[in-house]
Amino acid sequence: MARFLIIGGFLAVVFWVFSIVDCAAQPATRHRGVSKAVWVLIVVLLPVIGGVLWFTLGRLRAGEVDTGYVVPPDDDPRMFRRADNAEQDARIRELEAELARLDDESDGADPRS
Repeated sequence: MARFLIIGGFLAVVFWVFSIVDCAAQPATRHRGVSKAVWVLIVVLLPVIGGVLWFTLGRLRAGEVDTGYVVPPDDDPRMFRRADNAEQDARIRELEAELARLDDESDGADPRS
């Protein structure tokens, strides 16, 4: 039983040191939520829990940007990269046909009513 406690304690210390180094070495733009100094304090003061919080909540992944708001799908450039041109052209033709149909329906209406 003592062996498991020693090994577990050693692994916890290794994880704690790795978390501190990773948090301190990341550029300030790769921290989510609070500032870099606060994250380092969290990791140092809460040894294992702080490291878990750092890796799950505080650290931005490569290529991820913390904008602070959600980008709507119609403003997201990744959405437009996914749709191919043929699909976009078909959707445009559908919308133009529907618009023409709606214009034709409104042309026969009495403007005085």
